[in-house]
Amino acid sequence: MPSESTVLSLAATEPQLGPVPRHVAIIMDGNGRWAAKRGLPRLEGHRRGVEAVRRAVRAAAAVGIEHLTVYGFSAENWRRPADEVADLFGLLKRFIRVDLAQLHANNVRVTVIGQRGGLADDIRLLLDEAEEVTRRNTGLNLIVAFNYGGRQEIVEAMRQIARKVQAGELDPEAIGMDTISACLDTRGIPDPDLVIRTSGEMRISNFLPWQTAYSEFVFLPDLWPDFDEHTLHQALDEFRGRDRRFGGRSGKAL
Repeated sequence: MPSESTVLSLAATEPQLGPVPRHVAIIMDGNGRWAAKRGLPRLEGHRRGVEAVRRAVRAAAAVGIEHLTVYGFSAENWRRPADEVADLFGLLKRFIRVDLAQLHANNVRVTVIGQRGGLADDIRLLLDEAEEVTRRNTGLNLIVAFNYGGRQEIVEAMRQIARKVQAGELDPEAIGMDTISACLDTRGIPDPDLVIRTSGEMRISNFLPWQTAYSEFVFLPDLWPDFDEHTLHQALDEFRGRDRRFGGRSGKAL
């Protein structure tokens, strides 16, 4: 595996093979199964999963993807054993501390979506720091969905809208899809064109349910720690062959 000090070099190493989606979102699944198949502890699967995130960032930047969203920790992941949750948080802290300077140097902007209330102060401060340090960068926007749940996000958006209606700031008849989108964590970010899920599972697991209404989905059998540039190109090739109609006439994928 590449070392932590070299893996985030974002220089393009492959020619672009055709048009790419502006926004790719990934459900990173299979860390535990990857480790179990090799007789390794789950933590090693999660650690190798972090290395796969680095490869995905590098590959996405190399082909010109503008926004890459990774499902880092879901609101439902709190149900996992406490020691596993602690391990996941430890890996997040290590990722930010090790990689933030290189992400910044490579013009990557980090955006974090999800609930921060209730998080430990050190985690919350690290997330804030990652956003603040990189907020003026103009390259790849790396969106980390952390402590994120799509239904919870929509509930919070409804609360925001209800408060505006209650305060007389918003006419209920004026509420439309744009009103809701403007209250989501992803406001200002285009909806994903492509959603990739690894490990062979075929569900979205409460991931961006509003934003993915017209996304294309590619479900790959690969376990997340095995994800690399070749895997991304596979998904992009599949995407390019899709006929995106958005409820209307037949059209090209892009």
